[in-house]
Amino acid sequence: MNFWTKVASLILRNRYLVLLLIGIITAFLASQMKYMKFSYTEANLLPENHEANLEYNKFLEIFGEEGNLVILGVKDSTIFTPQKFNAWNNLVKQFNGLEEISFTLSIADIKKLKKDTKNRKFVLEPLFDKNPKSTEEVLAIKKQLFENLPFYENLLFNKETGTLQTAIYIKKEIINTPKRRDFIYKQLIPIVENFEESYNVDIRISGMPYIRTLNAQNIQDEILLFVVGALLITAVIFFFFFRSFRATFITLLVVIIGVTWAFGFIGWFRYEITVLSALIPPLIIVIGVPNAVFLINKYQQEIKKHGNQAKSLQRVISKIGNATLMTNITTASGFATFVFVKSNLLREFGILASVNIISIFILALLIIPIIYSFMPLPKKKHLNHLERRWIENVVNWMEKTVKEQRIGIYFATVFCIILGIIGIYQIRVSGSLIEDMPKSLAFYKDIKFFENEFGGIMPLEILIDTKKDKGVMKLSTLKKMEKINETIEAFPELSKSISVINLVKYSKQAYYKGNPKYYQLPTSQEQSYIFSYTKNSDSNASMLNTYVDSTGRYARMTTFMKDVGSDKMDMIQERLKAVIDKEFSSEKYDVSLTGKALVFIKGTNYLIKNLVFSLSLAIVLIALFMAWMFRSPQMILISLLPNILPLLITAGLMGFFNIPIKPSTILVFSIAFGISVDDTIHFLAKYRQELITNKWRIKPSVYAALRETGVSMFYTSIVLFFGFLVFTLSSFGGTIALGGLVSVTLLLAMVSNLLLLPSLLLTFEKKIANKKVFKKPAIPIFPTNETKSKDKF
Repeated sequence: MNFWTKVASLILRNRYLVLLLIGIITAFLASQMKYMKFSYTEANLLPENHEANLEYNKFLEIFGEEGNLVILGVKDSTIFTPQKFNAWNNLVKQFNGLEEISFTLSIADIKKLKKDTKNRKFVLEPLFDKNPKSTEEVLAIKKQLFENLPFYENLLFNKETGTLQTAIYIKKEIINTPKRRDFIYKQLIPIVENFEESYNVDIRISGMPYIRTLNAQNIQDEILLFVVGALLITAVIFFFFFRSFRATFITLLVVIIGVTWAFGFIGWFRYEITVLSALIPPLIIVIGVPNAVFLINKYQQEIKKHGNQAKSLQRVISKIGNATLMTNITTASGFATFVFVKSNLLREFGILASVNIISIFILALLIIPIIYSFMPLPKKKHLNHLERRWIENVVNWMEKTVKEQRIGIYFATVFCIILGIIGIYQIRVSGSLIEDMPKSLAFYKDIKFFENEFGGIMPLEILIDTKKDKGVMKLSTLKKMEKINETIEAFPELSKSISVINLVKYSKQAYYKGNPKYYQLPTSQEQSYIFSYTKNSDSNASMLNTYVDSTGRYARMTTFMKDVGSDKMDMIQERLKAVIDKEFSSEKYDVSLTGKALVFIKGTNYLIKNLVFSLSLAIVLIALFMAWMFRSPQMILISLLPNILPLLITAGLMGFFNIPIKPSTILVFSIAFGISVDDTIHFLAKYRQELITNKWRIKPSVYAALRETGVSMFYTSIVLFFGFLVFTLSSFGGTIALGGLVSVTLLLAMVSNLLLLPSLLLTFEKKIANKKVFKKPAIPIFPTNETKSKDKF
């Protein structure tokens, strides 16, 4: 009695104990679901000790959280009427009184910097004392603002279009907590919507806290959509193939328990739900159903053959169990390669996916035979699908094509390889924070609005370390910073920068009685007496603290980026670094570029390097599986080529259709490769069994394996194709691309495994036959002899 026969006997003789054990584990994991929580921070794709992370953390230590700004914008000429103008200013005052808000900055808060000659200092005076009552007063304020206060240009207004902007700074300590979500949904959005309704004005909202909150809510909403969608579509397809409510119910029961376990593992491991881990539950449904297809199909084939239920169930476990275990291990290993990547986000995804894939295999292997053991034998109508004419025609076509069109298959393969390679050279890399966001929703349109009006919403920070206390306020340092400022202004992708330079320029303007033509850095002669006014002023302190640290050693320059890709960002960085290297000697200064957007772009580039590693590791691991199972160097090559080919075609399609490599699409290759190899293992396992039956004659063995496994491979590939298509219902561009690309890749893999794989086996027939490579496999995937079974459990 071999190992799997013993396993089958153990499962079926202890049915009640096994079901009780599954029930206890399910109850435990369901109790862990209460610990699930959604991530309130951006996904950090880099290792903690990466240089970009260290620079960003240093910046945060000095100046605190930079992603705490929410902005409101309005582009409406009627806003410059007394009623709406005053209402706009009063709107901001509502936020000032909230405990979640640090401070706000709007037109109502504007203070003019004025020179107090008597006390030799600068003082701040409000732009206007009381609410204007006439249109003339409002227009006078507008004129004074637009023409005389360049310090606030691009910060609170766009001079060219008349667009107004208000800045709301959320307290830094709540920015990465659930309180941020509560503020956005319960206060910010209702207050703004009420204002829009009352005054018939369209207000735009943006800023990283707002975008992150709405993005997280979309992810949360889509988990249910994916789970329900995957269940429905796989159930419909499964029923279409098997025409059995019983089989469909059993399959759904298995995957529902699998989904419960998936959520339970997330809670048990105390992982946060991110845009990647949200894919795990529907992924388990899509991967779990093919297990059920193979097990139920085998059970029905056995029932049709001899009608003995006990023997059929034992053979399901003993014949399909090991092959299904191997396929699930290869699939899990495709995901498990992410465990070796230093990115926490991908590591957690790899751990969850691989653990749940093995779990869904165990559940299918235990639950399906046990439930069938309690049920009466399938009726003839439940077995009719085994003889359905259209599927017979499909199998006949495959067999005929392999027999008669082998040269055509090879020509098509070479053609696809050439096209794939051409497409690969056209692939671009995208490190955009917002490219994947739902473009149909209002908040994405608002992002584009602020990009057009104010240059962007994603902060790019330049941290300047003068290595000396009070080194920032030296005129030589300020002039060097001005060179960076000029470079930034040369890029249409960047907004005007905000830094201590703006304040120093404003100080000179104030010294010369507010004349805007003096909004510039002071000369060395002007420096001493203008700075003497600055030193005596308390009014500048709060403005200064935002952009210079308390010691005067560190300064920051903040600009905002448009949605640019990695290539454009690399060019911007190179230009900025060239200016920095020229102006700031490394002996006297340390200057670094940082910010969330830049860290994300660098994270994308880092992941692409890791993609090559993880995919190579997956190929090596699966090659080792093949070598271990079949003890055949030739079979490693023959089995890998039909699975690498679809990946090559998919990569080519990404190039031709301008689908960029990014964190979401990076997953396509490892997922698709891990799953597509399953068909190869099933085919080769059956092929080996047929070799023994046919006394090592290759041709009859290949065709018999094709006819036997072709139906199940076709069924599972169709289930997988439509299952992954569920992800195209997403509103996130990356998830849509992931679903579509994996679906296409798996369909190509099915065709490749059913046409190219048997063709290769027949072409290399003599080499395989001469070396008798299949005589002693390391793992007896299919028993060579039929298992003797009793008629009862």
